Amino acid sequence: MRGFSTHLRVSIALSLFLLGGFSPATQENGLNADVPGGTISGKQVDGTTVFLGVPYAAPPVGDLRWKAPQPVVPWEGVRDATQTAPACMQNDEGWNHGAWLRASEDCLTLNIHTPSRDGKLPVMVFIHGGGEVAGSADIMTDSTFPQHGVVGVDVQYRLGALGFMSHPALSAEQGGHSGNYGIMDLIAALEWVQANISSFGGDPDNVTIFGESAGSMNVSLLLAVPDAQGLFDKAIMQSANFWSLGPDYRSLAAAEKIGTQFGELAGAQTAEDLRRISPVAIMTLQQQLTDPEWASLIWTVVTLDGQTIPSSPAGLIVKNSPKPVILGTNKAEFGPADDAGIADYADLFFGDNAAAALAAYREEQADPRRGDLRLRLGSDQVFHCATDKLADLLAGHGWPVWRYEYDIGEDGGLTAHALELGDVFHRREIGNGAHMQDYWAALAVTGDPNGATLVSSDRPGWDGWDPAAPRQLALSMAATEMEPGKPRARFCAFAAGD
Repeated sequence: MRGFSTHLRVSIALSLFLLGGFSPATQENGLNADVPGGTISGKQVDGTTVFLGVPYAAPPVGDLRWKAPQPVVPWEGVRDATQTAPACMQNDEGWNHGAWLRASEDCLTLNIHTPSRDGKLPVMVFIHGGGEVAGSADIMTDSTFPQHGVVGVDVQYRLGALGFMSHPALSAEQGGHSGNYGIMDLIAALEWVQANISSFGGDPDNVTIFGESAGSMNVSLLLAVPDAQGLFDKAIMQSANFWSLGPDYRSLAAAEKIGTQFGELAGAQTAEDLRRISPVAIMTLQQQLTDPEWASLIWTVVTLDGQTIPSSPAGLIVKNSPKPVILGTNKAEFGPADDAGIADYADLFFGDNAAAALAAYREEQADPRRGDLRLRLGSDQVFHCATDKLADLLAGHGWPVWRYEYDIGEDGGLTAHALELGDVFHRREIGNGAHMQDYWAALAVTGDPNGATLVSSDRPGWDGWDPAAPRQLALSMAATEMEPGKPRARFCAFAAGD
């Protein structure tokens, strides 16, 4: 993956030759910008400038399928950047129906939302969620973050089998490693931001990455992997990290077995065979895959491929320079769909402690805002425990860490997974007159969620996380206030491997 920077420089040089010169400055037409590959033209939206579907790498199709992202392919004339680009290939999960309808393998693009193309403004790069199998970059350009004086970017990356599959034939052609192409895409996008965001008023030396759900897990991986270091300065993780499925990871050998299973379903043995399969067939076949250890959790399990993710993320992350980090969860996220799934969750997270853990859950006189046993079990073990554990690890190694718990539901009901996105991307007032977005933007602008931005208001202070005396910010409609941290520690203690 480190070779991408060299390829990027070659691409820029080629663009210089084709375009007769390259200038990062704003063109005479304020809606045009020169980028690697050619000239793009954006549009004005409510006093800000938006560029949609900007390529940051070549289309990963044909011989480039299941390979590291390659340099942008130059185009002639001015490329229209006013329309939403296709999402990456995915199946219809219901909530992502719109993205599914316009999905394509040619999807390595990003969107930019800037309040000004002059100066050096903080940059916020959002990574969408969707279980590594669905989703698209379509939220940052509709947000109110530019009011704070920040440049917003959101990124698309390969999903499902196309983004994360390993296979022995692919490993053989790629130096003994394969998989994690979606993570490589995100690194390539951040390299593009470093090289080009100044053309859009952004400061490459002040970049915050943030994500929700699988996007948050990817943020945690980017904090860890060597190839991403130096590409951003701060991070926000909303509802997931690399510990969300427990302390174990998938080995390359185990991942290659899944890839072999895929090849057998497709009648494909060689890399050439794999690349001849239609993208529609790939999406269909990936739904038939199973993992003897992780069941249907095929693409959300972290694979240690030996190169992009060379070893345990927890071991990698503590070797890196500390960065300011916000991380947190929703009070209620999700759990097993039915009672039959309770045993599966218990076996996955508790191992030999499953019976004792379930007994403790059944005996608990729970806060009704945390929901029933299924909801408490899933919310704790996938989200709360992993978040507390990562907060402890980072703060224990000198990272500035702020932990939150969000508890705002629809019409006063329980909160749920991803419901915080509305308050993150739109500046809406919550308890004590606070705005969740102000904390996020302040981290990007100042490195501290208590800092000031162009439009932030006075709000309750947010104390940093101390593993010895943990406290977190409770966000609700009734109040925004500090409270004791680790309220689910009793149940986290049952986790296998801890």
